[in-house]
Amino acid sequence: MAESAACPAFQLGRPRYDQGSFLGRLRHFIDIIDPSTLFVSEKQLKECIKLLDDYKHGSLPPGVSDLQLWEAQKIKQAIIHPDTGEKIFMPFRMSGYVPFGTPIVIGLLLPNQTVVSTIIWQVLIVSKLAVSIAVGLNVLIQKANKLSPATRMIIQRFVPFPAVASANICNVGLMRHNELSEGIDVLDNNGKVVGSSKIAARHAIMETAFTRVVLPMPIFVLPPIIMSYLERLRFLQRNRRLLLPIHSIVCLITFGLSLPVAISLFPQMSQIEVSRLEPEVAMATDCKVVTYNKGL
Repeated sequence: MAESAACPAFQLGRPRYDQGSFLGRLRHFIDIIDPSTLFVSEKQLKECIKLLDDYKHGSLPPGVSDLQLWEAQKIKQAIIHPDTGEKIFMPFRMSGYVPFGTPIVIGLLLPNQTVVSTIIWQVLIVSKLAVSIAVGLNVLIQKANKLSPATRMIIQRFVPFPAVASANICNVGLMRHNELSEGIDVLDNNGKVVGSSKIAARHAIMETAFTRVVLPMPIFVLPPIIMSYLERLRFLQRNRRLLLPIHSIVCLITFGLSLPVAISLFPQMSQIEVSRLEPEVAMATDCKVVTYNKGL
């Protein structure tokens, strides 16, 4: 009884949690980035796929609960590419984003960065634009003779954020510039495509770009603030070798929390009033509100 109250009825291919609320989206993405799915064995994966196939064909064994079905779908979606049906390489899975990305974040936030180390870490995480911005800011900071060494070090730790945020915005624009000229599909209440809208495309790209700015904000802002405080503690001043492990833990926690929060800001399937769209799209439907996929 308790399980049925906490676990909704299983729906194949649908999210387990309500995507109309921020909390529902947050729980959904926490599920998606769950790193435990990286350790699922081949045998477990095959069992999950078979369970979902049995459900689809109406031949589900007796006693299988909704919770088991949701877990099976979570595992399959985390590992198997929806288009190719092949296993996704671990570092490229959503569940691998935090564990495989944390070492790079730690490298970016290490104090006393040189120009060479800045280039190496920025190349590993983003584009040429981020490298240019980061290197330029680092050079300016090094030439700022009026700043004290402590102040210079604190400011230097914030360099990755504007670099990564700027590159993320540009990457979204470059990757999706065709949508601005061609538009994206908008759907009515029944999921039927009613037209292609450039206005909806602009909204989708702005929402995605905003998410990409918010995502690195806590990652590159909070650890420097926290570490600048912790490094003043007598215990850590006497045990300097503990700084890197503690820094790593702070980065891991911040990274793990900021990712689901950022991608939960907007619904995956966003809505827009038909009156705000192009006249030809508005004339193609009787709905007052249509839906579009904002992308990631």
